[in-house]
Amino acid sequence: MPAKLKVAVLGATGYSGLELTRLLLRHPQVEKPVLLRRPEPRRPENANVAPDALVRGGEPRSPSLSPARAEKPGQSENVNLADLFPVLSGNGSYPLQPLSWSSLKQQDVKLLFLATPHEVSRALVPEAVAEGMRVVDLSGAWRLKQAQHRAIYGFKDEDAATAAELTAKAVYGLPELNADKIPAATVVANPGCYATTVILALAPLLKAGVIDRGRGIIADSKSGVSGAGKEPTSRTHFVSVADNLSAYGVFTHRHLGEMAEQLNLTTNELTFTPHLLPIPRGILSTIYVHLKKPMQPSELETCYRDFYKGKRFVRVFGTPKLPEIQFSLNTNYCDIGFCLAQDGQRLIIVSCEDNLIKGAAGQAVQNMNLMYGFNEEEGLL
Repeated sequence: MPAKLKVAVLGATGYSGLELTRLLLRHPQVEKPVLLRRPEPRRPENANVAPDALVRGGEPRSPSLSPARAEKPGQSENVNLADLFPVLSGNGSYPLQPLSWSSLKQQDVKLLFLATPHEVSRALVPEAVAEGMRVVDLSGAWRLKQAQHRAIYGFKDEDAATAAELTAKAVYGLPELNADKIPAATVVANPGCYATTVILALAPLLKAGVIDRGRGIIADSKSGVSGAGKEPTSRTHFVSVADNLSAYGVFTHRHLGEMAEQLNLTTNELTFTPHLLPIPRGILSTIYVHLKKPMQPSELETCYRDFYKGKRFVRVFGTPKLPEIQFSLNTNYCDIGFCLAQDGQRLIIVSCEDNLIKGAAGQAVQNMNLMYGFNEEEGLL
């Protein structure tokens, strides 16, 4: 019987990290993961959080898994994940080890998952690669190839040459588009949650060349509060979110660059507006496009089904049925449906996912499965 894969998770105290840990614990090809304590990001005391901080950077919040307390700098070294998240209690101990490259090598860890803020992942990935490890990074640190899109993060790389090399080599981890590149990748950049819904909704039609790009594409996306991450802000307090709906990051959201790069669009062709929903988790993206010529619904459905044939985690709904957030909650599915106007050219696409699973942890496991030759759905159904 072949040995199981040894993996480590840095950022297990974050919400996507916790979801990832739970998936790995039940994965038949993986040993119990080594859980690591993540470095706390350095920020000025009393610093204000910008509105775009509502972008999930690998640390989404899971409302059903609220921590008993938060890990803070200076806490005891003897931290158990089950103490932070009692949902795990009764199933053994889940100690959080301090990050040590030598310790990981002694434990024969082959793959490191980073569920950490963007700047932390940007600093740690070069070190991990230098130590001979492969990485699946859930942050936005390595997703973007083009400097103008990457500039929004404001990275200041200590070794610019190494960072440039890794940026060029990192594979965007959307299995439905890059399954041929992921198996050999050293660094897999897990896609953003919003980006996943929009890219999967548009990729088949753009590849078929049926969208009139000159008339623009509008993506209107709405996410539950878990998309805002673990750190609370004035915008994510209950009194701000409950009975409310708000737009944020208009024209400035970090996921816009991902969408443009992966779909070979310019940011002038795609207008993306994210919204914060007063629900715990889930994303619904409504996308508006014009077709170059009149088409039939059956033609569009065939386009989607042909493109995603054999892609286990995309479900195409036949028109007029449309996805809803609750259909994909707690699953690794992205659901896609559409409605075509009577003129045959105005098309509305609806794309839904669980932002903590297909938008983060589940997709990370899906990427791991491809990297190590496991069945793509292993541990995800």
